[in-house]
Amino acid sequence: MDLDAVRTFVAAADAGQFQEAAGALAITQQAVSKRVAALEHDLSVRLFARSARGVQLTVDGQAFLPHARELLRVADRADASVRPGRRALRVDVHSRRIGPAVLLQDFHRAHPDISLDVVTLDVDAVGAIAAVEAGAVDATFHAVAVRRLPDAIRAARVLDEPHELLVGPRHPLASADVVTPAQLAEHRIWMPGMAPGSEWADYYLELAAAFGLTIDLAGPVFGNEALLAEIAGSASLSTLVGEHSRYLWPDSWDLRRIPVRDPAPVYPMSLIWRADNPQPALRTLRRALRASTPDYPVWLPKLSGTY
Repeated sequence: MDLDAVRTFVAAADAGQFQEAAGALAITQQAVSKRVAALEHDLSVRLFARSARGVQLTVDGQAFLPHARELLRVADRADASVRPGRRALRVDVHSRRIGPAVLLQDFHRAHPDISLDVVTLDVDAVGAIAAVEAGAVDATFHAVAVRRLPDAIRAARVLDEPHELLVGPRHPLASADVVTPAQLAEHRIWMPGMAPGSEWADYYLELAAAFGLTIDLAGPVFGNEALLAEIAGSASLSTLVGEHSRYLWPDSWDLRRIPVRDPAPVYPMSLIWRADNPQPALRTLRRALRASTPDYPVWLPKLSGTY
């Protein structure tokens, strides 16, 4: 159905005259008549009864009018869903539990007028960058090597996230206020399900090599809740979580989150976007996100030398 003709029909119905509808649409009265006539031909009905005083809706015109208005509303929503400046800023986070999702929530609180669409693409860094390059999302968060990015892609480090040790109440480190990487070397750190070759696996392999840690990737993945339940009931299992990551568990589990310091291993997250993306809200997001390196000794990975 010709949406211009539908829009013209609605304007004529509201105005009661083709001449006024022509003025509202900035077209000629003849164009209004042609569009309405074409729409009537497509529908095989008369929508208006013409007279010297103007036009009035027929019974069929009255029946069609609310549907015509809805057609135009749907068209406007469809246009706004993809048009930069009108659609929501679409940002990918790997998980809604982790630090970047918290950053986006803080951004939303500071800029409630900006429409934000937070999505979770089930892809690795390469897939997420491809989605940014294709325009499927406006931005994504990953740890990346800047020199390996496609020419059209830009990245800026926006979060250096320190780690915390997560243990149950019977773990030997459960009563500690802070732990060091050297202390962790004596304990098993359980992180099942990390795919070999992923940015996360590469990071933790380098971390393990730097401090002599035992990071166990074995075992099937039953979800975060099952992982937390296992740790809560164990005297030997522990895992590492980001300082900003959000996890919930029953009080009876009595899990402990203990900062890792001296030095603090940090995961360097970058905001990644396409250089020619015209979405104005993206510029606001980029200005709002600035990396804040902790004011205590940290350890950063050297996988590429370009983090």
